[in-house]
Amino acid sequence: MIERYSVGVTARQLAERFGIDEPPAHQARYNAAPSQLLPVITHESPNGFSFFYWGQPPDWSKNKSAAEKIINTRSELLAEKPLLKKNLVQHRCLVPSDGFYAWKRIGKKTLIPWRFALKDKSIFSMAGLWEEYDDEENNSFHTFTIITTPSSKFVSAVCERMPAIIQVSSEKSWLDKGATESELISLLSASPDDKMDGFAVSPQLNTISFDRPSLILPVPPADQFGNLTLFD
Repeated sequence: MIERYSVGVTARQLAERFGIDEPPAHQARYNAAPSQLLPVITHESPNGFSFFYWGQPPDWSKNKSAAEKIINTRSELLAEKPLLKKNLVQHRCLVPSDGFYAWKRIGKKTLIPWRFALKDKSIFSMAGLWEEYDDEENNSFHTFTIITTPSSKFVSAVCERMPAIIQVSSEKSWLDKGATESELISLLSASPDDKMDGFAVSPQLNTISFDRPSLILPVPPADQFGNLTLFD
């Protein structure tokens, strides 16, 4: 399961990367977590960024139980579940990111956080689906989920699942309103190993409120177990 990622770039960098309007509400996030408002690009509004809640709706939603903790959707289920098929065709989005995190199990009790990013440190797009919900006053809000695939060989050394990464050349196809179900599913894949970089990061990642640039830096083995680094 993917429970954290980063979009540690400026609003201008996002706008320049995707060639659309700059999102003034955006702030760099180094520890993006479920229930937070984060930028996405929907196929309904591809010329600008929208800000949706990741997976978990806020406390005040009247139908919270229907969406609670839906932060990942397995790509293998998209062709099997009618609701997911519907969302794939009608409610899909790109989730901008410059890295995602996973935890590597060491022994029975120890989990070491790792970060995976492109070697060139560029912004990439994770495939996502979104839904609309209402609050107690019938005001609409939106949530999104990240589509995952079985991990590539490189990432599988740490975790079994990783985000489905839409290649730059396929982003317009993913947002194409006329795309068919089979065409969309064919775009879902793990990023090639030769493009990925991965390394252990600070255990401060476990604290959602800790959202600093130091989280995207590699740490020496001694610091994987909670020792403070010079960067914190």
